[in-house]
Amino acid sequence: MSADHLICRVVRVSHEDGYRLCVGFDDGSEQQIDFEPILRGEIFGELRDLQKFSAVKINRESGTLEWPNGADLDPETLHDWPVQGPKLARQLERAESILREEPPKRDGS
Repeated sequence: MSADHLICRVVRVSHEDGYRLCVGFDDGSEQQIDFEPILRGEIFGELRDLQKFSAVKINRESGTLEWPNGADLDPETLHDWPVQGPKLARQLERAESILREEPPKRDGS
């Protein structure tokens, strides 16, 4: 583990509105996070249903957020959301675009 790797835990979460959560950490900091850009794909896409999204809980064992469908995020990713959130959104967007591509057509030979 590098010296600059932060170990933190989520200790508070509150649903603000839409796909926004206020996430508090054990170092006293908090992040206002808009999750809408990452709600894509098989797991996170399900959370576009606001009823499912608002069912978020803190996993006390791992110190992070989790949803009943199994979606979760590393607490360090949440802590550093201004940097990590856009990276994650781009990764999910790329993965989604790859999955949408049609497989190569076979010519029958």
